[in-house]
Amino acid sequence: MLELSTEGWLLAILASMAVGLAKGGLAMVAILAVPILSLVMSPVQAAGLMLPVYIVSDLGGLLAFRRDFDRRVLKTSLPGAAVGIGMGWATAHIVPDRGVTLIVGLIGLVFALNALIRPDLSARARQPSPLRGSFWGALAGYTSFVSHSGAPPYQVYVQPLRLPSVIFAGTTTWYFAVVNWIKLIPYAALGQLSPANLKVAAVLTPVALVSVWVGLRLVRIIPQALFYKLITWGLLAVSSRLVWQALSG
Repeated sequence: MLELSTEGWLLAILASMAVGLAKGGLAMVAILAVPILSLVMSPVQAAGLMLPVYIVSDLGGLLAFRRDFDRRVLKTSLPGAAVGIGMGWATAHIVPDRGVTLIVGLIGLVFALNALIRPDLSARARQPSPLRGSFWGALAGYTSFVSHSGAPPYQVYVQPLRLPSVIFAGTTTWYFAVVNWIKLIPYAALGQLSPANLKVAAVLTPVALVSVWVGLRLVRIIPQALFYKLITWGLLAVSSRLVWQALSG
Protein backbone atom coordinates (compact mmCIF):
# COMPACT_ATOMS: atom_id res chain seq x y z
CA MET A 1 0.00 0.00 0.00
CA LEU A 2 1.10 3.59 -0.64
CA GLU A 3 3.00 4.90 2.39
CA LEU A 4 1.24 7.88 3.95
CA SER A 5 2.09 9.73 7.15
CA THR A 6 -0.58 10.60 9.71
CA GLU A 7 -0.81 14.04 8.12
CA GLY A 8 -1.07 12.42 4.70
CA TRP A 9 -3.98 10.22 5.78
CA LEU A 10 -5.80 13.18 7.33
CA LEU A 11 -5.42 15.18 4.13
CA ALA A 12 -6.49 12.18 2.05
CA ILE A 13 -9.64 11.82 4.19
CA LEU A 14 -10.41 15.54 3.74
CA ALA A 15 -9.90 15.19 0.00
CA SER A 16 -12.28 12.21 -0.09
CA MET A 17 -14.89 14.16 1.89
CA ALA A 18 -14.60 16.99 -0.65
CA VAL A 19 -15.19 14.56 -3.51
CA GLY A 20 -18.22 13.02 -1.81
CA LEU A 21 -19.81 16.38 -0.95
CA ALA A 22 -19.40 17.43 -4.58
CA LYS A 23 -21.07 14.28 -5.88
CA GLY A 24 -23.91 14.98 -3.48
CA GLY A 25 -24.47 18.33 -5.18
CA LEU A 26 -21.93 20.82 -3.73
CA ALA A 27 -20.03 20.82 -7.01
CA MET A 28 -17.24 23.30 -6.33
CA VAL A 29 -15.93 21.46 -3.28
CA ALA A 30 -14.34 18.66 -5.32
CA ILE A 31 -11.78 20.96 -6.89
CA LEU A 32 -10.06 21.18 -3.51
CA ALA A 33 -9.21 17.46 -3.45
CA VAL A 34 -6.05 17.46 -5.60
CA PRO A 35 -4.62 20.71 -4.13
CA ILE A 36 -5.14 19.30 -0.61
CA LEU A 37 -3.32 16.06 -1.45
CA SER A 38 -0.61 17.95 -3.33
CA LEU A 39 0.63 19.15 0.04
CA VAL A 40 2.03 15.66 0.70
CA MET A 41 2.57 14.18 -2.81
CA SER A 42 3.00 15.22 -6.42
CA PRO A 43 -0.12 16.56 -8.20
CA VAL A 44 0.14 13.75 -10.76
CA GLN A 45 0.10 11.08 -8.06
CA ALA A 46 -2.70 12.87 -6.22
CA ALA A 47 -4.83 12.94 -9.39
CA GLY A 48 -4.23 9.23 -9.97
CA LEU A 49 -5.08 8.39 -6.38
CA MET A 50 -8.34 10.33 -6.38
CA LEU A 51 -9.76 9.16 -9.74
CA PRO A 52 -11.08 5.80 -8.38
CA VAL A 53 -12.63 7.67 -5.44
CA TYR A 54 -14.34 10.03 -7.90
CA ILE A 55 -15.68 7.15 -9.98
CA VAL A 56 -17.14 5.15 -7.07
CA SER A 57 -18.61 8.34 -5.61
CA ASP A 58 -20.15 9.06 -9.01
CA LEU A 59 -22.29 5.94 -8.57
CA GLY A 60 -23.80 7.32 -5.38
CA GLY A 61 -24.40 10.68 -7.02
CA LEU A 62 -25.98 9.15 -10.13
CA LEU A 63 -28.33 7.11 -7.97
CA ALA A 64 -29.35 10.22 -6.03
CA PHE A 65 -29.82 12.37 -9.15
CA ARG A 66 -31.05 9.66 -11.53
CA ARG A 67 -33.95 11.85 -12.67
CA ASP A 68 -32.65 15.33 -11.82
CA PHE A 69 -30.53 16.53 -14.75
CA ASP A 70 -30.77 18.59 -17.93
CA ARG A 71 -30.18 16.55 -21.11
CA ARG A 72 -29.61 19.69 -23.20
CA VAL A 73 -26.61 20.69 -21.14
CA LEU A 74 -25.10 17.22 -21.41
CA LYS A 75 -25.69 17.02 -25.17
CA THR A 76 -24.04 20.40 -25.77
CA SER A 77 -21.04 19.94 -23.47
CA LEU A 78 -20.01 16.27 -23.33
CA PRO A 79 -18.75 15.95 -26.93
CA GLY A 80 -16.40 18.86 -26.28
CA ALA A 81 -15.31 17.27 -23.00
CA ALA A 82 -14.26 14.09 -24.85
CA VAL A 83 -12.17 16.22 -27.22
CA GLY A 84 -10.60 18.07 -24.28
CA ILE A 85 -9.66 14.81 -22.56
CA GLY A 86 -8.07 13.59 -25.78
CA MET A 87 -6.06 16.81 -26.01
CA GLY A 88 -4.94 16.38 -22.41
CA TRP A 89 -3.80 12.83 -23.12
CA ALA A 90 -1.96 13.88 -26.29
CA THR A 91 -0.12 16.73 -24.55
CA ALA A 92 0.37 15.10 -21.14
CA HIS A 93 4.17 15.22 -21.41
CA ILE A 94 4.36 18.66 -23.01
CA VAL A 95 2.19 21.20 -21.17
CA PRO A 96 3.32 22.13 -17.62
CA ASP A 97 0.71 21.55 -14.92
CA ARG A 98 1.35 25.02 -13.48
CA GLY A 99 0.28 26.73 -16.71
CA VAL A 100 -3.01 24.81 -16.84
CA THR A 101 -3.66 25.52 -13.17
CA LEU A 102 -3.14 29.25 -13.77
CA ILE A 103 -5.51 29.32 -16.75
CA VAL A 104 -8.25 27.48 -14.85
CA GLY A 105 -7.85 29.79 -11.87
CA LEU A 106 -7.98 32.98 -13.94
CA ILE A 107 -11.09 31.87 -15.86
CA GLY A 108 -12.97 31.06 -12.67
CA LEU A 109 -11.75 34.21 -10.95
CA VAL A 110 -12.93 36.53 -13.73
CA PHE A 111 -16.29 34.79 -14.00
CA ALA A 112 -16.95 34.84 -10.25
CA LEU A 113 -15.94 38.49 -9.88
CA ASN A 114 -18.14 39.46 -12.82
CA ALA A 115 -21.12 37.60 -11.30
CA LEU A 116 -20.58 39.31 -7.93
CA ILE A 117 -19.97 42.82 -9.31
CA ARG A 118 -22.78 42.67 -11.89
CA PRO A 119 -25.33 40.23 -10.45
CA ASP A 120 -28.03 41.47 -12.84
CA LEU A 121 -26.20 39.73 -15.70
CA SER A 122 -26.16 36.37 -13.96
CA ALA A 123 -29.86 36.73 -13.10
CA ARG A 124 -30.92 36.52 -16.79
CA ALA A 125 -31.08 32.89 -17.78
CA ARG A 126 -29.35 31.81 -21.00
CA GLN A 127 -30.25 28.80 -23.12
CA PRO A 128 -27.87 25.88 -23.71
CA SER A 129 -25.70 26.51 -26.77
CA PRO A 130 -23.76 23.91 -28.81
CA LEU A 131 -21.05 26.49 -29.54
CA ARG A 132 -20.54 27.65 -25.95
CA GLY A 133 -21.08 24.14 -24.64
CA SER A 134 -18.43 22.68 -26.94
CA PHE A 135 -15.87 25.35 -26.07
CA TRP A 136 -16.31 25.32 -22.30
CA GLY A 137 -16.91 21.57 -22.30
CA ALA A 138 -13.58 20.99 -24.07
CA LEU A 139 -11.76 23.26 -21.63
CA ALA A 140 -13.44 21.53 -18.68
CA GLY A 141 -12.52 18.11 -20.08
CA TYR A 142 -8.91 19.15 -20.59
CA THR A 143 -8.43 20.68 -17.16
CA SER A 144 -10.29 17.80 -15.51
CA PHE A 145 -7.87 15.39 -17.17
CA VAL A 146 -4.84 17.34 -15.96
CA SER A 147 -5.83 17.93 -12.34
CA HIS A 148 -9.54 17.14 -11.76
CA SER A 149 -10.13 20.91 -11.97
CA GLY A 150 -12.81 21.04 -14.64
CA ALA A 151 -15.44 22.72 -12.47
CA PRO A 152 -14.58 26.40 -13.15
CA PRO A 153 -14.85 26.17 -16.99
CA TYR A 154 -17.94 23.98 -16.65
CA GLN A 155 -19.53 26.46 -14.27
CA VAL A 156 -18.81 29.37 -16.62
CA TYR A 157 -21.06 27.62 -19.15
CA VAL A 158 -23.75 26.19 -16.89
CA GLN A 159 -24.27 28.75 -14.13
CA PRO A 160 -25.71 31.43 -16.49
CA LEU A 161 -28.40 28.92 -17.51
CA ARG A 162 -29.91 29.43 -14.03
CA LEU A 163 -31.03 25.84 -13.62
CA PRO A 164 -32.95 24.91 -10.46
CA SER A 165 -30.40 24.05 -7.79
CA VAL A 166 -31.19 20.31 -7.73
CA ILE A 167 -31.08 20.12 -11.55
CA PHE A 168 -27.79 22.05 -11.55
CA ALA A 169 -26.34 19.61 -9.00
CA GLY A 170 -27.65 16.56 -10.86
CA THR A 171 -26.45 17.74 -14.26
CA THR A 172 -23.02 18.47 -12.82
CA THR A 173 -22.88 14.99 -11.28
CA TRP A 174 -23.82 13.32 -14.57
CA TYR A 175 -21.41 15.45 -16.58
CA PHE A 176 -18.36 14.69 -14.45
CA ALA A 177 -19.33 11.03 -14.04
CA VAL A 178 -19.08 10.58 -17.81
CA VAL A 179 -15.88 12.65 -17.91
CA ASN A 180 -14.32 10.46 -15.20
CA TRP A 181 -15.27 7.24 -17.00
CA ILE A 182 -13.63 8.53 -20.18
CA LYS A 183 -10.51 9.50 -18.22
CA LEU A 184 -10.02 5.91 -17.03
CA ILE A 185 -8.51 4.86 -20.36
CA PRO A 186 -5.76 7.51 -20.65
CA TYR A 187 -5.03 7.41 -16.89
CA ALA A 188 -4.48 3.65 -17.08
CA ALA A 189 -2.32 4.07 -20.19
CA LEU A 190 -0.17 6.65 -18.40
CA GLY A 191 0.31 4.36 -15.37
CA GLN A 192 -1.58 6.56 -12.89
CA LEU A 193 -3.82 3.72 -11.66
CA SER A 194 -1.09 1.81 -9.85
CA PRO A 195 -1.96 -1.03 -7.40
CA ALA A 196 -0.64 1.10 -4.52
CA ASN A 197 -2.95 3.98 -5.43
CA LEU A 198 -5.92 1.64 -5.86
CA LYS A 199 -5.42 0.15 -2.38
CA VAL A 200 -5.43 3.58 -0.73
CA ALA A 201 -8.41 4.64 -2.85
CA ALA A 202 -10.33 1.57 -1.60
CA VAL A 203 -9.78 2.72 1.99
CA LEU A 204 -10.90 6.27 1.22
CA THR A 205 -13.99 5.41 -0.82
CA PRO A 206 -16.36 4.76 2.15
CA VAL A 207 -15.57 8.25 3.47
CA ALA A 208 -16.52 9.72 0.11
CA LEU A 209 -19.76 7.72 -0.09
CA VAL A 210 -20.93 8.94 3.32
CA SER A 211 -20.10 12.49 2.22
CA VAL A 212 -22.26 12.03 -0.90
CA TRP A 213 -25.27 11.56 1.40
CA VAL A 214 -24.34 14.65 3.43
CA GLY A 215 -23.98 16.76 0.28
CA LEU A 216 -27.31 15.50 -1.05
CA ARG A 217 -29.09 16.50 2.15
CA LEU A 218 -27.52 19.97 2.12
CA VAL A 219 -28.24 20.80 -1.52
CA ARG A 220 -31.94 19.92 -1.12
CA ILE A 221 -32.48 22.26 1.84
CA ILE A 222 -30.43 25.28 0.71
CA PRO A 223 -32.62 27.98 -0.98
CA GLN A 224 -31.83 28.43 -4.68
CA ALA A 225 -30.72 32.08 -4.41
CA LEU A 226 -28.37 31.18 -1.57
CA PHE A 227 -27.18 28.12 -3.51
CA TYR A 228 -25.97 30.25 -6.43
CA LYS A 229 -24.34 32.75 -4.10
CA LEU A 230 -22.51 29.94 -2.34
CA ILE A 231 -21.22 28.34 -5.53
CA THR A 232 -20.13 31.75 -6.86
CA TRP A 233 -18.20 32.50 -3.68
CA GLY A 234 -16.88 28.97 -3.73
CA LEU A 235 -15.68 29.44 -7.29
CA LEU A 236 -13.99 32.70 -6.27
CA ALA A 237 -12.21 31.07 -3.32
CA VAL A 238 -11.07 28.01 -5.24
CA SER A 239 -9.98 30.01 -8.29
CA SER A 240 -7.96 32.35 -6.08
CA ARG A 241 -6.32 29.29 -4.51
CA LEU A 242 -5.45 27.91 -7.94
CA VAL A 243 -3.92 31.20 -9.11
CA TRP A 244 -1.86 31.42 -5.94
CA GLN A 245 -0.78 27.80 -6.31
CA ALA A 246 0.31 28.34 -9.92
CA LEU A 247 2.21 31.56 -9.25
CA SER A 248 3.88 30.30 -6.09
CA GLY A 249 4.99 27.04 -7.68
